[in-house]
Amino acid sequence: MPCSRVDIHGHGGAGAAFDDGVDAIRTGRELHRAHGTTRAVVSLVTASLDDLARSVSAIADLMKTDSDILGSHLEGPFLDPGHHGAHEPSLLREPAAADVARLLEAGRGTVRQVTVAPELPGGLDAVRQIVAAGAAAAVGHTNADAATANGAFEAGASILTHAFNAMPGIHHRAPGPVLAAAADHRVVLEGIADDVHLDPFVIKLLFDSAPGRVALITDAMAAAGSADGHYDLGAVSVTVENGIARADDTGSIAGSTLTQDVALQRAVGAGVALPQVVRALTETPARAIGVGDAFGSLQIGCCGDAVLMDAELRVVHVWVGERPTL
Repeated sequence: MPCSRVDIHGHGGAGAAFDDGVDAIRTGRELHRAHGTTRAVVSLVTASLDDLARSVSAIADLMKTDSDILGSHLEGPFLDPGHHGAHEPSLLREPAAADVARLLEAGRGTVRQVTVAPELPGGLDAVRQIVAAGAAAAVGHTNADAATANGAFEAGASILTHAFNAMPGIHHRAPGPVLAAAADHRVVLEGIADDVHLDPFVIKLLFDSAPGRVALITDAMAAAGSADGHYDLGAVSVTVENGIARADDTGSIAGSTLTQDVALQRAVGAGVALPQVVRALTETPARAIGVGDAFGSLQIGCCGDAVLMDAELRVVHVWVGERPTL
């Protein structure tokens, strides 16, 4: 696979949570790089505004030395309390313009993605504000119906955060945000191909419904590449059993223990053609966060990343080239 494998949504690995600072980010990235993820966005779970501002600023600094880091993803705090998943409900808030601006400014142009529940008061204005700042606005952790999701896409939202999870499902009289996203050719749909978040039939459905617009993500938390046991995901206590992470207080799925090589294998096993899966790990996620000119495809000026796999789609060797100017 002679191009960048890009994960635009992951929270940790090798026992380390990305929310815990530079050393933890480097530890987690080493694990995921060995499994074929050559470049990644650092995803942060909901925390206080002060903590999130410090984190995105530290990630902006880290990008100066660590070429495999592409920026940050604020998965919270602008989420629907009824679909909080593994985010601490007491820390959620409505997307006031000043709060959104503070976090974007703290990232100094390196915040790549912000997940918002667009039905919240100020949600659509926040989408416009995020897009105007040069980041991708994502619809997620939401109670939005199809009409509200369409409104967010018209306002500039261009990603659906982990499709089907933490949002209304598909009903024949209430199609919800997933079908709204699949019908809009401007929108990339994130998918977690771990056979836990999505059944293999649904993975295939996602690719069939939005060809060329699926980004396979890990949504991995600290337990990826590590042992079962107890972990913290931001302010939420999590227990991992048999590789499945669930919040202790609610039982909600709390991220994954997935790596991108396994995601590739499971998507192919679900019946998705290999070239489509490769695109969902490379070109599509890079384009979704606005770095498609430098990563994710084979063209002059792109970085020189490569992942060598064997016939069973297992990683044999990983090369990470210099980062082009972003």
